[in-house]
Amino acid sequence: MTGAWGWDLLIGLAVALLVAWLALIAMLAIVRPRGGLLREALRLLPDVLRLVRRLAADPDLPRGVRVRLVLLLAYLAFPIDVVPDFIPVLGYADDAIIVVAVLRSVVRRAGLQAVRRHWPGTDDGFTVLTRLAGLGKPPAVP
Repeated sequence: MTGAWGWDLLIGLAVALLVAWLALIAMLAIVRPRGGLLREALRLLPDVLRLVRRLAADPDLPRGVRVRLVLLLAYLAFPIDVVPDFIPVLGYADDAIIVVAVLRSVVRRAGLQAVRRHWPGTDDGFTVLTRLAGLGKPPAVP
């Protein structure tokens, strides 16, 4: 390409990062919540953040689950997003989509009961969360 090994490496890395970023944006556009689901997801955000913090602090959960939750909290706290907020719909939806993916992973590994046990909001909010995240049928209130 340029003849200089360092510049070729730098250009190759930049192109690879750009292609990976574009693929991620395409994936987010495909799996984004439709209709009023995004609005409902944003309304649950404070309760979901408290849920993630409580789950991350639970020593009864497997270490891998807690690590995923801590990484999720770090991502949410970091000011730079995968998709910048100025991009319509996807700019704000990327956080919700990533939270849903991590919650699905937590439920697969720790079970829906663990999520229910730590849910800080109302029963109706938990029902909406399970529907939005595709977590299955909500368990009965303990």
